[in-house]
Amino acid sequence: MADETVRVLAVHGQLVGRRSTLRIERLVLPDGTETVRDTLYHPDSVAILPLDEDGNVVMVRQYRSAAGQELLELPAGVIEGDEPPIDAARRELREETGFDARELVELGSFFASPGSMTERLHAFLAKGLFANPLAPDDDERITLHRVPFDEAVRLARAGELNDAKTLASLLLAAPHVAG
Repeated sequence: MADETVRVLAVHGQLVGRRSTLRIERLVLPDGTETVRDTLYHPDSVAILPLDEDGNVVMVRQYRSAAGQELLELPAGVIEGDEPPIDAARRELREETGFDARELVELGSFFASPGSMTERLHAFLAKGLFANPLAPDDDERITLHRVPFDEAVRLARAGELNDAKTLASLLLAAPHVAG
């Protein structure tokens, strides 16, 4: 299937934002079918599951305008330029929680919403937490919440956590967390 590619015939519109670009594209699928897709080009990001010495996940609560509400989720953020994902994870952990980690374990990566976005998220487990804060972004209003890992999984299963990167990262971290 290597020769079966999707070709972009034309871009019918483009809206450039602060971090993302929305393009309306006319495509030709491998079977010759023409279609139109809206694609949001977004930089790759990281999600971090910080686990303290007592087995608690350090989660953040913040307002998410797209969701129209505050969400309880894992710390996360955009990879800047050519920054390696592990460096972005450490930076975001420090900015959003005030903690650094003696060990960052790469859990895997996944697309945020492959039907409409280019963003790939890289998930990390952070262990051996210690205080080492960086100033948060100017527009972030975050509160920290420590949730036992098993309770975070229960909240996810109960539908009380509804952030995809948090759900996926909990699933990926489960084999690494004793309990």
